[in-house]
Amino acid sequence: MAINDIPLFSALKSRMSWLQARQTVLAENVANATTPGFEARAIADFKLPHQAEIAAPGRLVPVRTNPAHLGGGGLGGSTSWGTDDTETFETSPSGNSVVLEEEMMKVAETQLDYQIATGLYARGVGLLKTALGRRA
Repeated sequence: MAINDIPLFSALKSRMSWLQARQTVLAENVANATTPGFEARAIADFKLPHQAEIAAPGRLVPVRTNPAHLGGGGLGGSTSWGTDDTETFETSPSGNSVVLEEEMMKVAETQLDYQIATGLYARGVGLLKTALGRRA
Protein backbone atom coordinates (compact mmCIF):
# COMPACT_ATOMS: atom_id res chain seq x y z
CA MET A 1 0.00 0.00 0.00
CA ALA A 2 1.40 3.35 -1.05
CA ILE A 3 1.26 6.29 1.32
CA ASN A 4 -0.88 8.21 -1.19
CA ASP A 5 -3.56 5.50 -0.91
CA ILE A 6 -4.29 6.78 2.60
CA PRO A 7 -7.00 9.47 2.21
CA LEU A 8 -5.38 11.88 4.70
CA PHE A 9 -2.08 11.91 2.85
CA SER A 10 -3.79 12.15 -0.54
CA ALA A 11 -5.82 15.17 0.62
CA LEU A 12 -2.75 16.84 2.15
CA LYS A 13 -0.74 16.26 -1.02
CA SER A 14 -3.54 17.81 -3.12
CA ARG A 15 -3.80 20.76 -0.73
CA MET A 16 -0.05 21.41 -0.85
CA SER A 17 -0.10 21.21 -4.64
CA TRP A 18 -2.96 23.74 -4.75
CA LEU A 19 -1.12 26.05 -2.33
CA GLN A 20 1.99 25.87 -4.53
CA ALA A 21 -0.08 26.81 -7.60
CA ARG A 22 -1.73 29.66 -5.66
CA GLN A 23 1.65 31.00 -4.54
CA THR A 24 2.84 30.99 -8.16
CA VAL A 25 -0.19 33.02 -9.31
CA LEU A 26 0.20 35.47 -6.42
CA ALA A 27 3.91 35.91 -7.20
CA GLU A 28 3.04 36.72 -10.82
CA ASN A 29 0.48 39.28 -9.65
CA VAL A 30 3.03 40.98 -7.38
CA ALA A 31 5.69 40.92 -10.10
CA ASN A 32 3.31 42.66 -12.51
CA ALA A 33 1.98 45.20 -10.00
CA THR A 34 3.32 48.11 -12.05
CA THR A 35 2.61 46.69 -15.52
CA PRO A 36 0.02 48.87 -17.30
CA GLY A 37 -3.16 46.98 -18.17
CA PHE A 38 -2.29 43.87 -16.16
CA GLU A 39 -5.29 42.20 -14.57
CA ALA A 40 -4.75 40.38 -11.28
CA ARG A 41 -5.37 36.65 -11.50
CA ALA A 42 -6.65 34.34 -8.82
CA ILE A 43 -6.88 30.58 -8.57
CA ALA A 44 -10.17 28.79 -7.91
CA ASP A 45 -10.82 27.64 -4.35
CA PHE A 46 -9.46 24.29 -3.20
CA LYS A 47 -11.80 21.32 -3.06
CA LEU A 48 -10.99 17.90 -1.74
CA PRO A 49 -10.06 15.25 -4.31
CA HIS A 50 -12.74 12.95 -5.70
CA GLN A 51 -11.60 10.07 -3.43
CA ALA A 52 -12.83 11.96 -0.36
CA GLU A 53 -16.45 11.91 -1.48
CA ILE A 54 -16.56 8.15 -2.00
CA ALA A 55 -18.34 6.65 0.97
CA ALA A 56 -16.48 3.92 2.81
CA PRO A 57 -18.21 0.54 3.11
CA GLY A 58 -20.89 0.73 5.79
CA ARG A 59 -20.76 4.53 5.95
CA LEU A 60 -24.02 6.45 5.71
CA VAL A 61 -24.21 9.41 3.39
CA PRO A 62 -26.68 12.20 4.35
CA VAL A 63 -29.54 12.88 1.96
CA ARG A 64 -31.49 16.13 1.69
CA THR A 65 -35.16 15.31 2.34
CA ASN A 66 -36.38 18.89 2.53
CA PRO A 67 -35.28 21.89 0.41
CA ALA A 68 -34.80 23.89 3.62
CA HIS A 69 -32.15 21.44 4.87
CA LEU A 70 -28.47 21.91 4.20
CA GLY A 71 -27.04 19.53 1.63
CA GLY A 72 -24.50 16.97 2.77
CA GLY A 73 -21.32 15.80 1.13
CA GLY A 74 -20.53 18.56 -1.34
CA LEU A 75 -16.83 17.78 -1.04
CA GLY A 76 -16.07 16.71 -4.57
CA GLY A 77 -13.77 18.48 -6.97
CA SER A 78 -10.77 17.89 -9.15
CA THR A 79 -7.07 18.41 -8.82
CA SER A 80 -6.89 20.82 -11.77
CA TRP A 81 -7.48 24.40 -10.72
CA GLY A 82 -8.86 27.10 -12.92
CA THR A 83 -8.90 30.80 -12.42
CA ASP A 84 -11.38 32.58 -10.22
CA ASP A 85 -13.70 34.81 -12.23
CA THR A 86 -14.34 37.36 -9.51
CA GLU A 87 -13.91 40.93 -10.63
CA THR A 88 -11.81 43.39 -8.65
CA PHE A 89 -13.27 46.77 -7.86
CA GLU A 90 -10.01 48.66 -7.62
CA THR A 91 -8.16 49.48 -10.81
CA SER A 92 -5.37 52.03 -11.24
CA PRO A 93 -5.53 54.72 -13.95
CA SER A 94 -3.08 52.63 -16.01
CA GLY A 95 -5.55 49.72 -16.02
CA ASN A 96 -3.65 47.58 -13.51
CA SER A 97 -5.93 45.77 -11.06
CA VAL A 98 -3.27 44.43 -8.65
CA VAL A 99 -3.64 45.66 -5.05
CA LEU A 100 -0.31 44.93 -3.39
CA GLU A 101 -1.70 44.92 0.15
CA GLU A 102 -4.29 42.27 -0.73
CA GLU A 103 -1.80 40.16 -2.65
CA MET A 104 0.74 40.21 0.18
CA MET A 105 -1.97 39.21 2.68
CA LYS A 106 -2.85 36.28 0.43
CA VAL A 107 0.84 35.33 0.15
CA ALA A 108 1.19 35.28 3.95
CA GLU A 109 -2.01 33.24 4.32
CA THR A 110 -0.82 30.75 1.71
CA GLN A 111 2.56 30.39 3.43
CA LEU A 112 0.89 29.72 6.78
CA ASP A 113 -1.51 27.18 5.27
CA TYR A 114 1.41 25.39 3.59
CA GLN A 115 3.32 25.21 6.88
CA ILE A 116 0.25 23.73 8.57
CA ALA A 117 -0.19 21.13 5.81
CA THR A 118 3.47 20.09 5.91
CA GLY A 119 3.29 19.83 9.70
CA LEU A 120 0.25 17.58 9.49
CA TYR A 121 1.94 15.47 6.83
CA ALA A 122 5.06 15.07 8.98
CA ARG A 123 2.96 14.15 12.04
CA GLY A 124 1.07 11.56 10.02
CA VAL A 125 4.28 9.98 8.77
CA GLY A 126 5.55 9.95 12.36
CA LEU A 127 2.40 8.15 13.49
CA LEU A 128 2.85 5.57 10.75
CA LYS A 129 6.47 5.02 11.76
CA THR A 130 5.42 4.58 15.38
CA ALA A 131 2.71 2.09 14.37
CA LEU A 132 5.25 0.11 12.35
CA GLY A 133 7.73 0.15 15.23
CA ARG A 134 10.45 2.03 13.36
CA ARG A 135 10.74 4.87 15.82
CA ALA A 136 12.30 4.67 19.25
